[in-house]
Amino acid sequence: MSTLPQCPECSSQYTYEDGHMLVCPECAHEWAQESSSDNDADDSTVRDVNGNVLANGDSVTVIKDLKVKGSSSVVKIGTKVRNIRLVSGDHNIGCKIDGIGAMELKSEYVKKA
Repeated sequence: MSTLPQCPECSSQYTYEDGHMLVCPECAHEWAQESSSDNDADDSTVRDVNGNVLANGDSVTVIKDLKVKGSSSVVKIGTKVRNIRLVSGDHNIGCKIDGIGAMELKSEYVKKA
């Protein structure tokens, strides 16, 4: 019997396979099996929603309306963000958006322009 990895979100040992995905029954987190084995390689590259590798200085386009926390402002879909910088953490893109200011975005909500 093969042992499955623990959940990366809550460290639960009760993970199970569902097709090509791994699922945690405690926190409902799902992830691909491939990424669990080479997780260190994925941390070094930042990819957009289409899988394109992003680098410092790239331009990206927002693919979803994003509410700005602590403000009534909204970053509209189609907003082009120039000269991004990659940072570590959950929000892995640091940028400056005209009319809003400096903020951080998740790479899953942008595509390379």
